Amino acid sequence: MPTVSVSIDVADIKQAITFYSKALGCEISRNSPEISVVKADNITIYLLEKAENTNPLPSGSASRTYERHWTPIHLDFAISDLDGTLSLIKQFGGSHEGSDSGDWGSIAYCSDPFGNGFCLAKVN
Repeated sequence: MPTVSVSIDVADIKQAITFYSKALGCEISRNSPEISVVKADNITIYLLEKAENTNPLPSGSASRTYERHWTPIHLDFAISDLDGTLSLIKQFGGSHEGSDSGDWGSIAYCSDPFGNGFCLAKVN
């Protein structure tokens, strides 16, 4: 069975480390000037410092942008304190973009300071 990790491009590695460790509770595993590794339970997250407007594809013409963007693949963080975590997300530069709830629990739609979307899930 393969090991799965997640890589996230960020414009500022120090800000990213602070956000993912302090706002989301990830553990810092390795830290260097251009690549840092944080862990969230059994998932390894690579934070990769990449300058805005650089090309992420060797054979393409796309440009990195750190404006809010949407992708069908995103992270979900299962948390126990939704309001407290949302407060930390805003404190460390992230955004809360709306919420939903039902018999199953609650979900908050968020983004990090670099426009990468994720959800906070509190399941009943």
